[in-house]
Amino acid sequence: MSETDTVEETTTEEYQFLQVEVDDQGIAWLEINRPKALNALNADVLDELRDAMVELVSYEDVLAIVITGAGDKAFVAGADITQFVDMEPAEARAMSQNGQDVMATIEASPIPVIAMINGFALGGGLELAMACHLRVASTNAKLGLPEVSLALIPGFAGTQRLARLASPGVAREWILTGDMYSAEQAMAVGVVNRVVAPEELRESTAKLAKTIIKRGPVAVATALEVIRRGLEVGQTEGENIEADCFGFLFSTEDQKEGAAAFLAKRAPEFQGR
Repeated sequence: MSETDTVEETTTEEYQFLQVEVDDQGIAWLEINRPKALNALNADVLDELRDAMVELVSYEDVLAIVITGAGDKAFVAGADITQFVDMEPAEARAMSQNGQDVMATIEASPIPVIAMINGFALGGGLELAMACHLRVASTNAKLGLPEVSLALIPGFAGTQRLARLASPGVAREWILTGDMYSAEQAMAVGVVNRVVAPEELRESTAKLAKTIIKRGPVAVATALEVIRRGLEVGQTEGENIEADCFGFLFSTEDQKEGAAAFLAKRAPEFQGR
């Protein structure tokens, strides 16, 4: 797709397990639609998630992406356990790497991605939520990594992201016990950004997305990249990346517009360049 593709051309007919709608604010609502299976992730859902992310990022009018699950019981209740029957070690490793790749695709998005957690976010579901840039959860959400109950460990980078989002100690407790935690407990350790009543979940998530959309889009994309890259290196190298990108932004039209609008005491009109 070209840089001139627009929201009006977005189609979701190709997806069997996803529903995608783009509203007039530029927010893409991506819903995993397997309610009878509590939106569990299987190979087909993972492939569609990857394809949908690539598609949505290609549209210049999509300014934020919200990922959620169909129904009111689950965001994503985990991986589809039916896949595990008779699975050989090599197959399991390939499945883990594929899931990690999908999560990395989401995390690397230059467009902010928000997980709207409307129920159970367990196992692969929590790993999906952690791959998003921000997480808004309803008060009835339950989160956890219960894989040890099946004599397994998280396989879609959950061991790595939870330790970075919260702390190694929190990661060890959550993963080794396999327990479920409330949205409030998750927010207390940094896994969730905001907790709201179920009836306020969509409105609150949209409000957060619209706040980000108002900011300079090149700066938002750059900030996401710097944070992601900085987590992969030591602090000194991370600071060098930050300085490089800070300098780069002074070459953009948006930076000039932001400064001019501030001095003129008016709202900026960012163009994304």
